[in-house]
Amino acid sequence: MNRSHRFSGRNQNSVSFQVRARTLGPVSNTIILIVLACLLGLLYLTQVTKTNAYGYQINSLQEQQAKLKSQNDSLEVDSARLQSLDRVQNSDAAKNMVSVAPSATAKN
Repeated sequence: MNRSHRFSGRNQNSVSFQVRARTLGPVSNTIILIVLACLLGLLYLTQVTKTNAYGYQINSLQEQQAKLKSQNDSLEVDSARLQSLDRVQNSDAAKNMVSVAPSATAKN
């Protein structure tokens, strides 16, 4: 059945069909552009807030790292101070020293 003929023959409908191309009007185009712009804006905002959230986590971890590093430095100093007493007592110079008892007191 070919509908492109303009005139109908015997026992055929006399209505002719024309194919119309559907196009969007200027209002529809504007609405679609506004919706797309809003979607892009929302996508941008979600990405920015995710980046900020990661920035806060990184900042918190850096602060924690600085605190732990200073605590580690303090513990290293304490450890060295406590070990130095044992080292001095067990050193060869300390073992070769002679204890001296006071022989007399000074009188005025």
